[in-house]
Amino acid sequence: MLKEIFNKPTKWSAMKQLIFKEVDDLIIDSLGIVSFISFFVGGVVAIQTALNLTNPLIPKFLIGFATRQSVILEFAPTFISIIMAGKMGSFITSSIGTMRVTEQIDALEVMGVNSLNYLVFPKIIALLLYPFVIGMSMFLGVFGGWMAAVYGGFTTSFEFTTGLQAEFIPFHIAYAFIKTIVFAFILATIPSFHGYYMKGGALEVGKASTVSFVWTSVVIILMNFILTQLLLS
Repeated sequence: MLKEIFNKPTKWSAMKQLIFKEVDDLIIDSLGIVSFISFFVGGVVAIQTALNLTNPLIPKFLIGFATRQSVILEFAPTFISIIMAGKMGSFITSSIGTMRVTEQIDALEVMGVNSLNYLVFPKIIALLLYPFVIGMSMFLGVFGGWMAAVYGGFTTSFEFTTGLQAEFIPFHIAYAFIKTIVFAFILATIPSFHGYYMKGGALEVGKASTVSFVWTSVVIILMNFILTQLLLS
């Protein structure tokens, strides 16, 4: 499938419109749910950390440190990608699957259009903007942690900020974005595969969406493990 996507490309004038549509459907429409989840999960991480630091000898700045590490290393790139496997993935599978059921893909082939390039390539290009979504998730996760910790009375703003800056390793940001780019490619291709090659009627579209979510999540978790071993060990 991947080989066919890059064969016989669609005219740029048509492809440009398709890419803008996919950016709107996949990236911009995801910002609301990502913002909401990131802010409140960041707050929960900070509160849980604060409640478990019961020993008075443990410095309070560790609340900020733990929030930063949790959000940047795992929550934003991995947890959000699994949520997006449900939102983006099921949308991609159902939209392409519906086109397969209603024979729109067959019509494209009859007109001499490379249907895989026409349908899947714009999604891959649109998801090059996915790191922007994850970057926003990181910021809002840390900001939510700061709000919860400071206004919940668990620590001061100065101590939380000190924790954010303590032992900061810039490569952790690069590691998170490398994972994000790999996850974006997975989010664009696996759901497209399950939608494009599905067989049956409307009922099978729903089944294909479920299967694509499961496999996308499994591959994201496996790749997370492999990339962490390669990049951090």
